[in-house]
Amino acid sequence: MEISITVVQVIQAMLAPGIMISACGLLLLGMNNKYSLVVNRIRLLGEERRKFSIKASEKEFLYQEEVRLKSISIQIGKLKYRVKLVRNAVFSYSIAVGLFVITSMLIGFSFILKSSSYEPLIIVSFSLGMLLVLVGICYAAAETIKGYEIINYEIKAHE
Repeated sequence: MEISITVVQVIQAMLAPGIMISACGLLLLGMNNKYSLVVNRIRLLGEERRKFSIKASEKEFLYQEEVRLKSISIQIGKLKYRVKLVRNAVFSYSIAVGLFVITSMLIGFSFILKSSSYEPLIIVSFSLGMLLVLVGICYAAAETIKGYEIINYEIKAHE
């Protein structure tokens, strides 16, 4: 009976990193969705800019067209920065998932080998994973702020 309690305790200990893997999976899903939306917006603005370039060869721009072309260029620059923030968040979450998997494996190894020498590695890998989740959240927050700035710029350009 004592062995089964130990096995249950090991399984419980291995589930803590598993929960963090699931949490990171949800965060990654949200970031991948944002990445797709930002890339799609860059493509749409790029296509609009190409149409203006074709139009420029045919005739002079109206003032509104010049303002829109400038707005497009500024937005594309800001969106490129936003994509970098999303990339960094995804990278942070992905490495965190890897660290949580390593943590879970180390817990299993320490049980199989009946060794407590893995404990410092377990703590370090789990703590680094949590730190990278925090870093990813900071990048995600910065990306949200940048997205808000871009929307405000777009609204002001149409006023």
